[in-house]
Amino acid sequence: MPHAPFPKGLIVSCQAPVDSPLHQPLVIAAMAQAAVNNGAVGVRIDTPNHIQAVRACVDAPIIGLWKQVIAGYDVYITPQFHHAVAVAAAGADIIAIDATMRSRPGDEQLATMIARIHQELNKPVMADVDTIEAAKAAVNAGADIVGTTLFGYTASTKDFTPPGWELLSQMVEQLNIPVICEGGIASPQMARQALALGADAVVVGTAITGIDIQVRAYKSMMSSEEL
Repeated sequence: MPHAPFPKGLIVSCQAPVDSPLHQPLVIAAMAQAAVNNGAVGVRIDTPNHIQAVRACVDAPIIGLWKQVIAGYDVYITPQFHHAVAVAAAGADIIAIDATMRSRPGDEQLATMIARIHQELNKPVMADVDTIEAAKAAVNAGADIVGTTLFGYTASTKDFTPPGWELLSQMVEQLNIPVICEGGIASPQMARQALALGADAVVVGTAITGIDIQVRAYKSMMSSEEL
């Protein structure tokens, strides 16, 4: 299993919608640098060109991924090994992949993909999961870190809203690898709660870097006819 710096504490996800003016490497890099300058122990970055831009100005650990929508499949976070290759080449320290129990493009198997990332890229893997069953399967497949990232975003969890406190507690109690709480953390108090439940680290995205979503939320609330 590759040895790599595991960031314990606050990890800031610096991402932006593709149609946002923020979706530019220099802007994402500035977000990441600001996050690290103010105490974040790591950042989570999507797409190789953004990872490369962040790597040029940030020494803190980068959890890298590449979101790809592939027809016929629901898996989209670094879905195939060749996507992981690009993420590693761009400078990511840890590669995040969808580790739900859904089928993968090209009939790739989770255990095989993790093994190849370890052996050929010499990078640790963060398994983004939605259920405790998927988390256990990811550990058995060789994952180095497991996150609650996809709780609420899959068919089996679509009726639930993140953060997945119960899932986090189960993972902390039943797994023997680092656990990250990611998804739905909307305040410092919630981040502290995640740590209190045993999370090794907490990923915060929208609440810190999601300008587009945050502005729309404020505008919607302030335009409400129920004022």
